[in-house]
Amino acid sequence: MRVALVNPSWSFDNSIYFGCREPHLPLELGCSKALLERAGHEVLMLDGHLFGTPLADLADAVASFGPDMTVVTTAPTYLFWRCAQPELRVPREFLVALGTRGGRTVAVGPHGSATPETALRKLGADVVVRGECEEVLVELASGAPLASVASVAFPDGDRIRITGAPAATRFTDLPALRWPDEWVARHLHHHHRFDREPTGPGAEVEASRGCPYHCSFCAKIDFRDKYRRRDLAPLLAEIDGLIAQGAEYVYFVDEIFLPQKPLLEALVSRKLEFGIQTRIDLWKPDMLDLLGAAGCVSIEAGVESLTVEGRAMLDKNCRASTAALAERLLHAKRSVPFVQANLLKVAGDEEALVADWRERLRRHGVWANDPVPLYPYPSSPDYRKLWGLPDGRAWERAHEHYLGQFAAFGDIQEERPAPLGELEAVCCPAC
Repeated sequence: MRVALVNPSWSFDNSIYFGCREPHLPLELGCSKALLERAGHEVLMLDGHLFGTPLADLADAVASFGPDMTVVTTAPTYLFWRCAQPELRVPREFLVALGTRGGRTVAVGPHGSATPETALRKLGADVVVRGECEEVLVELASGAPLASVASVAFPDGDRIRITGAPAATRFTDLPALRWPDEWVARHLHHHHRFDREPTGPGAEVEASRGCPYHCSFCAKIDFRDKYRRRDLAPLLAEIDGLIAQGAEYVYFVDEIFLPQKPLLEALVSRKLEFGIQTRIDLWKPDMLDLLGAAGCVSIEAGVESLTVEGRAMLDKNCRASTAALAERLLHAKRSVPFVQANLLKVAGDEEALVADWRERLRRHGVWANDPVPLYPYPSSPDYRKLWGLPDGRAWERAHEHYLGQFAAFGDIQEERPAPLGELEAVCCPAC
C-alpha cells in the first residue's frame, strides 16, 4: 500500500497552546514510517511545518503521490500531545484541501484519542486512531476490515463505531529512526535551550515513553501513559545517525527522563549536547553530575507547587521537601548550564512565597517560571474530577472553564486566547 504521512503547516494564532511554536521532528510519523516500511509499504512523509509549505501545496504533493491512505496529525509532534492546541482548524483545512485525492484519510493525535466521535465530526476524516498510532497504522495499511482493527473510530451507517481502548505501541524495540538530510539541516531549533545560540542543527529523540506517575494535571490517560524504556542499541544508533548528519543537540521528548546510567555513560563519549524534562526529586547528586558530564545543557524540572499540600493535591507523590527540591536544583546547576523549575498556579501557594522562592533560585542561576494556570485537558485526571468522562463538548468545556477562570495567562501565553468556537468556525462549520 502507498501511505502518505503528513505533519501540516501549523498556525497557533489566538490559540491556547503551551508548546513551542518552532518546528520539531514529527516523531509519531517517523516511528510509523519505520514500521510501515518494515511491513513492505511505500511511504511518503511530508512536514509542512518544517518547510513552511502552504496547506494547499501540501495537499497537492500528497495527491501527486497517489496514496491509498493519508495520515494527518492533529498536534505537532509527540512532544506536545500532552499540551496540544484544543482546536482542529489546521488538520481540517488540510483535509478539505486534499478532498478525495488521498485515499482513506486517517487522523492521529490526542483529540481522537480522548474524543473520537468529536474528532471525526470536526475533521471529516474516514478514521481516527485512539492512542499511539504506529502499530495501528500498520494494521490499517494491511487492508484488514476496519471493524477488526483495534483502537480506531469510524462512521458506520448513521453511528460512529469505536473498536477499543487507546493503543499503546510496544516501543521498546523501535528501530533507529532515519530522517532525510535536508530535514535535519533545516532543523535549526534547539528546543528548550537557552545557554547559547545554536551553531548547527538540532533534533528530537525518544529514549522512553510514558510515565509511572499519575499527576492530576497531566494529559496522558489516553496516550503515552504506560512507562516503557527503549532498547539502548537502536537508540544510540539513531543518535549516532543524527550526529553524522550534523546535529549538535537533541531534546529527549520523554514524558519523564528518568536516571539511566548506561545511556548517560554512552553519551559521555559522544560529541553531543542535549536537553530533558524530568522530576528533580528522582535524581541523586551523583547522577546529576553524570547527567552534566554526558552533555546535558538543559533541564526542565516539574516542581509545580511549593507546598506539601499543593503537591499532594496534584497527586505528585513527591517525598522531597520544598527545601530539598531547591537544593537538588542548585546542585544540578553546577554542571548543567540551564535549569528550570516549572511552577503551576495552585491554591495555597501564596504569591509572596512563590516570589521569594523564585528570587532565591534566580540568584543562583536557576530559572523558575511565573506559575502557569492549569488547563483541564480531556485526557487529564483533572478534567475527569471536574466533569467525568469526556463527551462531545469536552474541549469546549475545558476551554470555557480556562478562559472564565483567568484574566492573565502567565509569561508563556502572550496573547489572550479566542473561544474555541471562534477558532474552529471557518474550518469546522458543523462544530
